[in-house]
Amino acid sequence: MIVALLIIAADQVSKMYLIDLMAANPHGIEVTSFFNLVMVWNHGVSFGMFAGGGTTRWILVGVSGVISIVVVAMLKKATNKLLAVGLGLVLGGAIGNIFDRINYGAVADFFDFDLIFMRWPAFNIADMAIVCGVGLMLLESLFWGKKSDKIAS
Repeated sequence: MIVALLIIAADQVSKMYLIDLMAANPHGIEVTSFFNLVMVWNHGVSFGMFAGGGTTRWILVGVSGVISIVVVAMLKKATNKLLAVGLGLVLGGAIGNIFDRINYGAVADFFDFDLIFMRWPAFNIADMAIVCGVGLMLLESLFWGKKSDKIAS
């Protein structure tokens, strides 16, 4: 749970700061030749999928809320530290983005990578936490322990 709380705090503090910063810099800030700070309001999920108005926002809040409850239940039963950290990262990221949907109607994304071969969609700390958390859970699942070792029955 500590990991989740740290991610929520880092995500929300960064968003408060960057929303103000980007209001004064509406065209973005070039940090390096391949990394920019931008202001993107994502009304959908990853890569803007399922973006829509009206009830879509609340459906996404509801689905994310249910997933968060499931993750909390899994976290309470987790006996493996790597799995617990992964679940904490996913939980913190999901809750951070839920806060955005409730407060702003969309998720605030800022980090923009323009690589030679592609431009990655903008993302935030919550998104990074979710991806890293899922990655840790996959690593743990593939390389360390049996299913019975990961979550107590």
